[in-house]
Amino acid sequence: MYRAPDSVTRIASIGGGPIGGGWAAHFLARGYDVTSYLHDEAETSVFMTILETAWQSLTDLGLAPGASMDRLTITSDLAKAVDGAEFIQESAPESLSMKQALYRTLGDMVPPDVVIGSSTSGLMMTEIQLDCATPERTVIGHPFNPPYLLPLVEIVGGKKTHPAAVKWAGAFYKAAGKAPLLMKKEIPGFVATRLQEALWREALHMVANGEATPEDIDIALMNGPAPRMVSQGQCMAFHVACGEGGMATNLDQFGPALKLPWTRLKAPELTQELRDRMVSGCNEIAGDQHFSDMAAQRDREIVAVLNALRSVREG
Repeated sequence: MYRAPDSVTRIASIGGGPIGGGWAAHFLARGYDVTSYLHDEAETSVFMTILETAWQSLTDLGLAPGASMDRLTITSDLAKAVDGAEFIQESAPESLSMKQALYRTLGDMVPPDVVIGSSTSGLMMTEIQLDCATPERTVIGHPFNPPYLLPLVEIVGGKKTHPAAVKWAGAFYKAAGKAPLLMKKEIPGFVATRLQEALWREALHMVANGEATPEDIDIALMNGPAPRMVSQGQCMAFHVACGEGGMATNLDQFGPALKLPWTRLKAPELTQELRDRMVSGCNEIAGDQHFSDMAAQRDREIVAVLNALRSVREG
């Protein structure tokens, strides 16, 4: 029904924001021909800035044979953008009504053997595909930001998605250089975002209660769990930490501590005071650095981590 995932050469990327631009940069760096749809031609300048910033990091990581920015086409004509596309990555704004209207159009416009993946970070495909005439080929393909550097993409279908489309998307993203996670069930927020959200809520509680500042929280994460998580996720970190007994020892020994009030997963009230504390705390950390400089520094450091991991794992 679908073409071989590793034979795809033409991608349509819908959306001109950081995610849409990031996806376009990733696919270009992997040697694909990419047509990017921008809602308004006035978005072109900002869109190209996103790509040019990403391209520097992607070059440092290593481009695929034939990769070139010259293989990019930009258009504000949706029909032209998807014409001849062998896969579509949709990164439209996080508006359910907007996505439903878009998928209604794409469902009629795009051949049914072309899979459409949505970058949505929280909407459910069951809801997005509601008005689509060909929902069986629509899937979630949720990246982590920036999508041109972080390998993860979470994949899940909606109630009307055919399992073959989910399987195909997993194989395609892997061929495209991503680390696909095929989810077992459709849940709000997917896997990684839910884990991140739990961490985020606890951080907000600590700031709201005067227990830590934004700087304290980032220092703790950057110098504690974060470096270890590059090598081992939460489950394996606890498994290895308990020696030969592994996770069994961890749960048997520390299981009772799970009942202790160490986490407060319910979101705190976002009062004006909490909002101001977070804003001022982050502004204090940033100092006089411009956001583009901070993003570039972030990307350089992620590239260094990814290259270091590649060296160790392939060496």
